[in-house]
Amino acid sequence: MLSKNSTLTLLTVTTVTAALLAGCGNSNNSDTANAGGTNAGATNTASADPSAQQVEFSFYFTGSENVKNLWDTIIPMFEKDHPNIKVKEVYIPSGTGAQPTYDRILAAKQAGKGSGGIDLYEDGLSNVTQGQKDDLWETLDPAKIGNLASVDANTMKDVSNLAIPYRSSAVVLAYNSEKVPTPPKTLDELFAWIKANPERFAYNDPSTGGAGSSFVTTTLYDKLPEDAIHNSDPSVEKEWDKGFDTLKDLGKYVYGKGIYPKKNQGTLDLLISGEVDMIPAWSDMALEQIGNGQLPATTKIAQITPGFNGGPTYLMVPKLSDKKDAVNEFLNFVLSPEAQAVVVTKMHGFPGIELSNMPQDIQDSFKGVAEGFRTFNIGDLGNEINKRWQSDVAAQ
Repeated sequence: MLSKNSTLTLLTVTTVTAALLAGCGNSNNSDTANAGGTNAGATNTASADPSAQQVEFSFYFTGSENVKNLWDTIIPMFEKDHPNIKVKEVYIPSGTGAQPTYDRILAAKQAGKGSGGIDLYEDGLSNVTQGQKDDLWETLDPAKIGNLASVDANTMKDVSNLAIPYRSSAVVLAYNSEKVPTPPKTLDELFAWIKANPERFAYNDPSTGGAGSSFVTTTLYDKLPEDAIHNSDPSVEKEWDKGFDTLKDLGKYVYGKGIYPKKNQGTLDLLISGEVDMIPAWSDMALEQIGNGQLPATTKIAQITPGFNGGPTYLMVPKLSDKKDAVNEFLNFVLSPEAQAVVVTKMHGFPGIELSNMPQDIQDSFKGVAEGFRTFNIGDLGNEINKRWQSDVAAQ
């Protein structure tokens, strides 16, 4: 359970997000039989025998410093309960390029050298889908990872059980409430606000961060059938024309009449300095920076309807790893309410397991929040969006 102070902190955070985000799990899913069980379901023998030889596996992950802080907290918790398993962290700071990690796994497979010494990998949906094509990822088995039963089955189906969505975040509007007393509630209202308030809105280059990518993608898929956001067929590209026309037209109204900052933090910095009044931002980054005082206390966040696309960060197990038993033990722990509570309090993120499996104080803290993000799964089309945005929007 969380401490009283941690709960108060979370309640303060969710007060800021009132009428914003929904818990990750669908509310119509019932509690599972494994709710609350750190070692629910089948477990492996890697940690069962105190006299057994210690197994070490390598875990590669990337992201901002808060991601490293998260794993620096969860991994010692796991190792304390599993003394015969050692997790070797390999952290790749954000902006230094995670693609070489994927390339290393693929190259090792092609050279007949197993998984290249990488036993667990964290990344986004694009590498889940690319790894599916390259046949890199192990299909995750609920019989070996009991707490998988606590994850939304539809989310697992979306990735063919090849990855675990261990935490989620949403893209939201972050805004200066002194300048924007009533934020837009829909995408059309947001477009109207941008035009009525020239150069007071910014979004980052979509190829450099998910917040800007979400704004662009949500614009392109506005008014398209709902199932389009789960369609990776290139035929949908012809439906983007209207959205790109909108983005081109907005260019003269955004910050600097067409300046697109690099990375998610680039637009947050503009909001911090007061150069703009509203941006799309990841909820966890905005909440963290509101909490630590980087963003002004007047900063609030809100979601539009239908929501910006957001979604999980995934953990993937290379199929050719020879440490899968130990990795499964770790994944089972990561999906426990104990570890997921750290995701909520330390990352300001949504738990990867359904909310009904979390301690009651965390469930209560999410009460009253409205519908949140939508999960898009459009495969390699995201790369095509970035290419066309560069030529049609940035280059104009």
